[in-house]
Amino acid sequence: MDVVNLDYSQYQTVYNILSFALASMLATFVFLLAVTGRVLPRYRQALVVSAMVCLIAAYHYWRIFDSFKGSFVAVDAGEAAMAQNAMEYVFVNGEGFNEGYRYVDWLLTVPLLLFEAIAVLALPRALRKSLLMKLIPASALMIILGYPGEIAVDTAPKAIWGALSTIPFLYILYILFVELTKATKTQPGQVAKDVNGLRWLLLATWGVYPISYMIPMFGIEGADSFVWRQVGYSVADVLAKCLFGLLIYKIAREKSAVDSPEFNEAELEEAPSSR
Repeated sequence: MDVVNLDYSQYQTVYNILSFALASMLATFVFLLAVTGRVLPRYRQALVVSAMVCLIAAYHYWRIFDSFKGSFVAVDAGEAAMAQNAMEYVFVNGEGFNEGYRYVDWLLTVPLLLFEAIAVLALPRALRKSLLMKLIPASALMIILGYPGEIAVDTAPKAIWGALSTIPFLYILYILFVELTKATKTQPGQVAKDVNGLRWLLLATWGVYPISYMIPMFGIEGADSFVWRQVGYSVADVLAKCLFGLLIYKIAREKSAVDSPEFNEAELEEAPSSR
C-alpha cells in the first residue's frame, strides 16, 4: 500500500464502513444458524456453509479493522505539514495496513459461495460434482491471480494481473449462466427465478470488485484511491455474502415447501402445541 495520510472525514468513512461490514457479517451468521431448522435436512448444508462464509468474513474484517486502526495515528493540526485546521491521520511505519486479509478471506469464501449456490439446489450427485469441479478451482485461481495486482504500485503490472484474473472470472460466469441454466430447468418456477436472481447478484456484486481494483488506474490516487477501494470492497462483500446468504435461505425455504407441504404447514403453525 502507498503511504497516505487521511483527513478526518476520510478516516471516519473507512472506519465506519469496516465497522458496518463486520456487524453485518456477524448478524447474518447468527441469523442463518438460527433458521437452519426451518428448512428440510437436505438443504441445511447450504445454510451452514453460508453461515461459515459470514463467520470467516467477520473474522477477517475484524483483522482488517484492527490493522486499519493500528496503521493511522491522529495528529494535531499544528504538528502536520499537510493539516489545514483539521485533524489528520498519518500513516505510520510498522506492519502497516494489511490488504492481504481481504484476499485470504476471498480465497476461502468465494469457493464456498459457489458451493452453497449449487448445494441448495439439491442437484443429482454427478451434475453437482461436475459443476463444483469447474467452479471452485476457477474461483481460487481468480483470487490468486488478482492479489499480485492489488499490491502492485505501478499501473502496468496491476493491469496485467487484473486481466489474467478476469479469465477465470469469465469462465465462472459461463458456468453460472449457461451450464447452470440447463441444470435449473427442472426446478420449481419461483426457485428458478430466485436462482436467476442469485446469478445476477453475483454478477452485480462481483462487478464492483474489479471497479474498486482499477480505481488507481482511473487516475484516482493517494488517500482518495485508498478510501474508495475500502468502501467498494466492503459494500460488495456485504452484498455478496450477507444478501447472497439470505437469498440462499429463501430458496431453501421454497424448495422445502415444494418437497414437503406437511413440513411447510408445520412451519407456518403459530403454536407449537398445534403441530
